[in-house]
Amino acid sequence: MSNTWLFRPMDNSPLILFRIIFGVLISLESFGAIATGWVRENLVTPNFTFNFIGFDWLQFLVGPQMYLYFALMGILGICISFGYRYRFCMPAFTILWTGAYLLQKTAYNNHYYLLILLAIIMCFMPATSSRSLDVKQGRLTENQWMPAYVKWIFVLQLFLVYTYAAIAKLYPDWIDLTFIRFLLSTKAEYPLIGDILQNPSLQTVIAWGGLIFDGLIIPALLWKPSRKIAFLLAIVFHLFNSVVFQIGIFPYLSLALTVFFFAPETIRKLFFKQGPLDERNKPTFSRPKAIWIWGWALYFLIQTVLPLRHHMIPGDVLWTEEGHRMSWRMMLRARYGSIQFEVVNKETGARTVPDLSQMLTKRQQVRIAGYPDLIWQFAQRLAREYKLEGQDVAVYANAKVSINARPLEQFTDPRVDLATEDWDPFRHHHWILPSPIDEKATTRID
Repeated sequence: MSNTWLFRPMDNSPLILFRIIFGVLISLESFGAIATGWVRENLVTPNFTFNFIGFDWLQFLVGPQMYLYFALMGILGICISFGYRYRFCMPAFTILWTGAYLLQKTAYNNHYYLLILLAIIMCFMPATSSRSLDVKQGRLTENQWMPAYVKWIFVLQLFLVYTYAAIAKLYPDWIDLTFIRFLLSTKAEYPLIGDILQNPSLQTVIAWGGLIFDGLIIPALLWKPSRKIAFLLAIVFHLFNSVVFQIGIFPYLSLALTVFFFAPETIRKLFFKQGPLDERNKPTFSRPKAIWIWGWALYFLIQTVLPLRHHMIPGDVLWTEEGHRMSWRMMLRARYGSIQFEVVNKETGARTVPDLSQMLTKRQQVRIAGYPDLIWQFAQRLAREYKLEGQDVAVYANAKVSINARPLEQFTDPRVDLATEDWDPFRHHHWILPSPIDEKATTRID
């Protein structure tokens, strides 16, 4: 049983190398968030953040203490890279990073979610069994082998991410370059490459190249004859994304994950300057308990189904945003809008239009108009604040949204009292008006 395909022993060099790089990258992400002002702008300056619905209790973290919070994550990343107290540091980072992710949606990024998933996976991996301080200091016995399923867990996770990203691109605004033209028009001021990015032929290559890359990169890396070419293309693709779109550590994290597609002896030779392991010392791994196997099966079932939930919610997700997050719909659209809230005292009929500039940061003001859950959350907050003053109020939102530089269109029904509405992440909300976009006769960007 232990000699079956998933449980056969293999050289753990890819996992060990990934642990080292992963620790460095999450440390850079954490310290970088402080250095670039990301923490200040999103977690210190605001009076409150738009947390994931149901996690309002995390609001106590908002404030200057978030500098220490992110510094702690940076230190944990260093410890993970060196393999120091890994069984404490890896879960600790996972909890802290998940908390930071759930605390704010103003600067939402699918890559932050991917980092949570990879951190969760790493919590269960024997990633510190070699080349670690835990081994050197005697907390663990060195082991240079791992079960084959370790590799395939990472491969399957990446396959889901890239495959759903490719499928999401199969929509009109991507295929006819509407979105890519608009996105790259915002990079026109870049030195040296800004003008080049406006070239229509290059934009076609970027759009179709991105779709094909996402759809085929995992099979191409798995197939030995195409592996080296696929890896070179991955380097070009991810470095281009890093330079042009400035998306943090994600391009480098994606490149680091390619270590699981190469022969372990190649990784050992290139990075650790050692020859292949002695096959005579190969251990025997017993089959894990059923709860362990079913746990991973459930994890991947959720990862497979969750990105599909928007198909079960009426309306076009491109317009409604319902089911967009955690579905690998990455870099697909640009949303801009305008919004005005009106608070009506139910007893006196007095009407008040809150001044959003006095309540929200500039980034929050930009984001709130285009995202229905943010609109609902702010309406609920307004209702609570007026209730504390002894007023029973209705809250109305008049929001208009532009998708991919189209003209502004009415997004919310301004007659619905959002203070009395509930939020359900798995159903459509009737106060989000139907999409006005006719895909057969849409105004395109020339």
